[in-house]
Formats: sequence, structure tokens, C-alpha cells
Amino acid sequence: MTEKTFYIEIFQPYAQYRNPFTFYYAQSFPLPLKSTVIGMLQNATNRFYDEEFWKLRLSIHGGFESVYWNYQQLIKGYPKIEIKENKLLVVNQGLPLYNEGKKAQRTPVHQQELFNGHLYIFTRGKEDLIEEIYSALEKPKKVLSLGRSEDIVFVRSLMLFDEKDNRIKHAKSEKSLWLTFPTYIKKEIKLNGNVRRIFPIKTHKYPVYSIPVFVAFYNNDTPIRNKAEIKKDKTERKVEFQTVIYTGFDYVIRLLEPVSYEEVTIDDKKFRLIEDFGWL
Repeated sequence: MTEKTFYIEIFQPYAQYRNPFTFYYAQSFPLPLKSTVIGMLQNATNRFYDEEFWKLRLSIHGGFESVYWNYQQLIKGYPKIEIKENKLLVVNQGLPLYNEGKKAQRTPVHQQELFNGHLYIFTRGKEDLIEEIYSALEKPKKVLSLGRSEDIVFVRSLMLFDEKDNRIKHAKSEKSLWLTFPTYIKKEIKLNGNVRRIFPIKTHKYPVYSIPVFVAFYNNDTPIRNKAEIKKDKTERKVEFQTVIYTGFDYVIRLLEPVSYEEVTIDDKKFRLIEDFGWL
């Protein structure tokens, strides 16, 4: 099977990649997630809910200039609109919130948001799918967003690579590895059977996140093809999570054992894509 690698440089004025494990405030992940990027690519190609996209491997790099907090009123629970005495009313459907007696909640919360993002994303997969995505992003037919629908993005650069491209160099690091831009690294990977390999980082303390790497919707184990097929009492949402290490700017990883990586140079930027661990 022939594979290609697609590179996209994005500028994003503001973003909020919601961490679902935060409840009393809305924390944002520091970088977009695989599920977020796949959603953008499906939207750009009009192939919504197509599970072929989850076979793509992504290496996400970059960061934001600053972080700020918004104080917003959010509705938690299951409200719906009803008409009563010629008035529109927002009422709760009676389902429990967090397995407690409380049915719904309208609460002001702090929401973490990111400002001025410079993102560099590598996507690797089957040649025909990669080229389809490239064409869709080269001349987009709609406004692209990453995360929330209002979190628009501006494409600054697009490139296609194959395995023979001279901008990609294969190397191995023995004791340490310097990463210019923040990125996600898998904490562990599965090998044959139940055997797992832990990323050989020497540092004992480092930030980790549990991020979604697969999201799909099913009706009776049949994957849905469009939004109209989603039913409140029938559709099941399946999510797979991956624990990742988050690195910062100019981050030096001290290694317990050698790791292989690909070094990609684009203009004056240098990226190191760690073999297996650096791909989501």
C-alpha cells in the first residue's frame, strides 16, 4: 500500500479544545486532538462520519501565544424547548445530572481559551485519501474550523511528501531528543498481543492528558452515515482514549534507551516525528 504524508500549517486566532474531564471549569487541551483534526478533515471533504479517516496517523505540533479565561453562563443537563400559553420555555427533560438528584444546572463557569495559535500538523495514510484531503484544503469550499464551529482557521501552507522526499531524514537519538515545538507523545504503545512498550522518558514528572483518538456513532452496531441518523434513544457514541505526554517549547527529552525519529525541515522550522510514539 502506497502512503503519503500531508503537512498543513495553520493560524488559529482563538480556540477552546474542551477537556471533558473538567466539570467546575472548562479547561482546554493545549493542542488540538486527533478527534478534532479528523473532524475538520471530514468536514472539508464532506465525508462526515467516515471511519476510514480514523486510520490516518497524525503528528500535531505548535502552540498558542497566550491563554485567557472567559466567565460564561453554561447550561448543563438536558433542556428542551416547549410552547406553553404562547410562550417559549426552556425546560429540562427530567434526566439526572452527574447521577445526582439535580436534573439541570445553569451556572456561570470559567472557560479557558487559547489565543493566536500557530499549528503544524502532519497526516499520514493511504495515498488516495491524503490527496483528496490535500485538494479539499488547497481550495476549501467552506470556512474551516478546528474545535468549536466559531474557532475558524486560516491555512498558511500545504505540502505533500512521500517516503523518498529529501526533506525527511531518518535518525536515532541515544540519550536525549530536542523538540522545538510542543507536541503530543504517546505514553505507551501496543505491540504484538498484550505486550506494551512504554516511551523511554527518563524524567519522573511530566504533564499527561487522556485524549480521544477515535470517535464513532452507531445504531445497533451499524455506523451512521449522516447526522440525520442520530437518534437520542438509539445512537451509541463510542470513544477510545490515549494517554499522551505533552511537551513544551524547546523541550529536551532525556531518554532511557535510544529512539528513532524522522526529522523534517520546512523553511526555517525543524520537526522531529518520533517513530510510533509521535503519531496518534
